[in-house]
Amino acid sequence: MMRALLISVLALTVFGCSEKTQSQDKERVSGDVPPYKGAANDPYVIKGWTAGNKTEWDTQMRNRAQSQNEYVKTN
Repeated sequence: MMRALLISVLALTVFGCSEKTQSQDKERVSGDVPPYKGAANDPYVIKGWTAGNKTEWDTQMRNRAQSQNEYVKTN
């Protein structure tokens, strides 16, 4: 019984330490692009929005924030 426990602990230790790294070195995500310039062909983008239109982006973000405002919902 002690031998089985020792083998299982050893196996869990080996499998636990062999986890692959989760870094994004190969697929580096660049954060230097403003959010209003991305998602040109994303299916979740609102209809009629064009990538790169900052004023439309700001308007949409303001509308989303107001629809999540509990004070506005209750009045």
